Amino acid sequence: MSETLLLVDDEEDIRRFLGLFLADLGYVVHAAANGEEALAMFDEVNPSIVLTDIKMPVMDGLELLKRIKARSPDTEVVMISGHGDMDLAINCLQYEAADFVTKPINHDILDAALKRIDEKLSLRRELRQYTQNLEKLVREKSSRVVELERQVAAGQMVETMCQAISGLSADFGDGAGYFNEMPCFVAVHNASLEVVATNQLYKERLGDMVGHHSWEVYVGQALRGFDGPVWKTFETGKGQRSRETMLCKNGRELPVMVHTSPIATTDGKVELVLEMAVDVSEIKRLQEELRVTQQKYMDLFDATPCYIAVRGPDCRIVANNHRFAEDFGESVGRTCYDAFKHRSEPCPDCPAEATFADGQPHYQESVVTTKGGQQRNVLISTAAIRNAAGEVVEVMEMSADITSIRQLQSHLTSLGLMLGSISHGVKGMLTALEGAVYRVESGLKRGDAPRAEAAAEAVKTLVGRVRALVLNVLYYAKSRELAPETVDVAAFASGIAQTVAPKAAREGVTLTAAIGQELGAMDVDAGNLSAALVNILENAVDACLGDTSKTERHIEFAVSREDGQVIFDITDNGMGMDQETREKAFTLFFSSKGLKGTGLGLFIANDMVAKHGGTIDLTSEPGVGTHFRVRLPERPLVAPAVEAAVPASGT
Repeated sequence: MSETLLLVDDEEDIRRFLGLFLADLGYVVHAAANGEEALAMFDEVNPSIVLTDIKMPVMDGLELLKRIKARSPDTEVVMISGHGDMDLAINCLQYEAADFVTKPINHDILDAALKRIDEKLSLRRELRQYTQNLEKLVREKSSRVVELERQVAAGQMVETMCQAISGLSADFGDGAGYFNEMPCFVAVHNASLEVVATNQLYKERLGDMVGHHSWEVYVGQALRGFDGPVWKTFETGKGQRSRETMLCKNGRELPVMVHTSPIATTDGKVELVLEMAVDVSEIKRLQEELRVTQQKYMDLFDATPCYIAVRGPDCRIVANNHRFAEDFGESVGRTCYDAFKHRSEPCPDCPAEATFADGQPHYQESVVTTKGGQQRNVLISTAAIRNAAGEVVEVMEMSADITSIRQLQSHLTSLGLMLGSISHGVKGMLTALEGAVYRVESGLKRGDAPRAEAAAEAVKTLVGRVRALVLNVLYYAKSRELAPETVDVAAFASGIAQTVAPKAAREGVTLTAAIGQELGAMDVDAGNLSAALVNILENAVDACLGDTSKTERHIEFAVSREDGQVIFDITDNGMGMDQETREKAFTLFFSSKGLKGTGLGLFIANDMVAKHGGTIDLTSEPGVGTHFRVRLPERPLVAPAVEAAVPASGT
């Protein structure tokens, strides 16, 4: 090892030539011109030997010696003195100078002095190394003794805890040792991940694992090495909680819930870990039973032949069964009135709201719309779902599809419902007819011809309305077969337009007909199909009258031929329909006109078009208008009558 030497002398020649000699001896030489410069270099070069002249400007060698020894007592300082400086050199020895040489310097004497210093430095290093090794050995042995003492204390702690809990069990009159029967395994682990102590139950069930690695008791841990709750506790210094599987000494696997807690020294270092594992095999069995039971109920929930939806106080669906999802779509998160009826606001007289209010079951019959647009008659019953405090937190709605029952009701019952629903309309028309007749008589008696003509026109209109209503009733009351005949499409459509034109003109509605002349012929029941199309056109007139915000009201009636079909397009700029009204437009007895409508017109029109093998497409927007597109085949097959869903009374 090359020693670092700092040469201090104010004579440059001595620094140069003496430096070369010292470098030849194997020293790493740094030179300074005075004591102050040497002190500035000292911390940077950290020399083990300083060779300094005594007599120097700025700071002499004696002062430099004092400061070096104060800063680094182990640095060896050799003083250079002239023949007249012997007393001063001897004084330097009192300040722990290692040696001194005189000028002119004898290289052999200097070499001998430096060798003595090298031996001194070497012995000092060996002594320091030996001392450090001895101290390290003492620390390791002491640490091991402390660890063994703590392991003994840990074992005593576990044993004491077992005795304490066993003592508590005796207070309950259980002399068999309640603690050892508990599914609780207690073990203490050291930083080397070894088991140092366990309780009796641990030994009986898992075996005597003291001295074994901490992971050996866990299934699969032997392959993973240091990876488990005990290891994680040592790594993080925090308690762990996890589900594990332990291996009993009889080979049986045991599911456990493991809790670990660090045992730290005063300086915060984790030295031991307390592990407690609870046998959860019974809990696991009960959880499996619960899972099977829940699955049975879910299967029953999905297999129930009715629509089931569970909703909260905010009207949002939190669960629905499989049949509900099939017909109305997966609706969790949607509002019930949107999923069931495509409404934008809650339904009036909602039975679920009544159940939330009083906790009792409620029933209601209603018409709902599937995601495919079909109407279903349903009987809704509700049941409260309560929490542990008995509060109603959710309501289950069970809706039985009774559409087929409604369709199988006798015509007499349906006709009775129909007559009851149109009685106010008939009464109103008869009253208006009596008034019109009175005005005719009055005009005739007074000789007021204009008054009589106006009243006669009103009578004519009312008679037409009564006639249309009677024909609709007769059509519905008696099933009729189609009587097809070949008609010219253009002439047939023109006749329909001319039938509705007077009413449209009286009401201030412009009716525009776009009927081509090359439409050919088609086979239809002209009378019944004409009545169906007139019904749609008259509904268009009423829709225009219902929108009072528009000054110009118009209807477009267009007929065309496309892909072997005859298409009738009826478009108005009336009040339009919302989604719920569109979906129920062709339902029997449904009317958006109040007492002015019977709910028969569009139902019969749809039925008649269906008998001809055709379809009606309806598009509409509130405030914009409505478009009916009637598609009929050129040569329709005679199809059986298509029954529409019959809604509940009062809808």
